[in-house]
Amino acid sequence: MADDGLSAGAAARRLGVAVTTLRTWHQRYGLGPSRHEPGHHRRYTVEDMVRLQVMQRLTAQGVAPAEAAAWARRTPEATAASPEPAASDGSADSLGSAATADSAAPVGSAVSAGSAVSAGSAVSAGSEGFVFAGDAPAGGGQTIALGVRADPAARGLARAAMRLDAPSMRHITSEAITERGVIPTWNQVIMPVLIGIGERYEVTERFIEVEHLLSRTVTEVLATVPRPPRDRVPRVLLAAADEEQHTLPLEALAAALAEGGVPTRLFGARVPVRALLDAVDRTGPAVVVLWSQLPATGDVGQLERLLRVPHPPLVVAAAGPGWPLHGLPPEVTPLAGLADAVRVATAGAAG
Repeated sequence: MADDGLSAGAAARRLGVAVTTLRTWHQRYGLGPSRHEPGHHRRYTVEDMVRLQVMQRLTAQGVAPAEAAAWARRTPEATAASPEPAASDGSADSLGSAATADSAAPVGSAVSAGSAVSAGSAVSAGSEGFVFAGDAPAGGGQTIALGVRADPAARGLARAAMRLDAPSMRHITSEAITERGVIPTWNQVIMPVLIGIGERYEVTERFIEVEHLLSRTVTEVLATVPRPPRDRVPRVLLAAADEEQHTLPLEALAAALAEGGVPTRLFGARVPVRALLDAVDRTGPAVVVLWSQLPATGDVGQLERLLRVPHPPLVVAAAGPGWPLHGLPPEVTPLAGLADAVRVATAGAAG
């Protein structure tokens, strides 16, 4: 990159995104160019590009934009060039979102730090390629924003969610899993709706009941995915970090692994370190996936203690946006998404 930085067009080409996307990230989340000379357009520095790459990676994995931007602004290499946005309609505090669109760091509940948009913003007008699924006109209070290329099943799921129609939600997700499989259904159908609900929460501070019912319904459907025969000993252990309450991503991972014939032990939410170590000692798993949704639960010490047990797992993997982007022990495998987690866990279990 040239010493004087990149123009918006060059930065967009480097990232493979539209210039309008960069403008949006600048205006809403403070992720703009920091180099400025009087009489010239601002230009993106190396530090700016680091932040944008973090933003791009996290949003591609399904993290809501405001939450992804908060993580990007905390990136150590970018701190010095990371101005806070002048104004924001939302907050970066997650109320239970998930981490990724293609993730075992995928999302849990979707009432997350969504984009800081308002009903009268350009998003409502469709300038960024959003459509609305719900029972009210576009831009109304009973809508969920989905991409213009949103899967028809996702639109149907969004409408059913806003109606609190659990039987329809169950039917749509079950049918999608039967026809497509767990990973495509998670990425194309479930995640867009969860993220959309999170973004509506950011605007309205409403619809927690929608997120709760949808999450519960998805849990029920994922549990119906046939499990491997009981004589197959599970070699994969899935657990949420100490005090971490969000488990939907792990449930998706367990279902996706079961679909591939890999049995798991899923311990669920808030697993204390001592209990986790005892479980590892008693079951001798080849793979341990530890999920952290929020920075408050992403204590790397938990992973370090796993690595120090007398007979450590072949693979210790960190999933979720709660873990620090930097500072993971080199022996820990960061998981980039649900498909990646399935590949890593399957290979580890076979090793």
